[in-house]
Amino acid sequence: MEKDTHIVYVDDELINLQVFEINFEDKYRISTFSSGKEALEFLDNSIDIKIVISDMKMPKMNGIEFIKKAKKKYPEITFYILTGFDINDEISGALNEKLIDQYFRKPFDVKKIESTIEEKLKQ
Repeated sequence: MEKDTHIVYVDDELINLQVFEINFEDKYRISTFSSGKEALEFLDNSIDIKIVISDMKMPKMNGIEFIKKAKKKYPEITFYILTGFDINDEISGALNEKLIDQYFRKPFDVKKIESTIEEKLKQ
């Protein structure tokens, strides 16, 4: 099955981490982290991560700040933002700079995220 695809999800709210994992754990290996710092440490010790999805609004380091740091070290990983807010200049800029492939809105659409990931994995 698809479980060879390992996805990292970063969100500072425990309930969001749990909901994400429940929705995607049957199809993918999921690792969740409550901060960009924790996720960066994990990426430093991992070799098989293809997809990283991050919340936008988090304390200390927001999603774009985290992705900028991670993308610099791991340009082969595809990054996405998942946020409860409308697209803003920072997210627009990240899309234009190809820092992120796409952004998703909360509450998230499981089928949309899944189809986006599947398309990306086929490339």
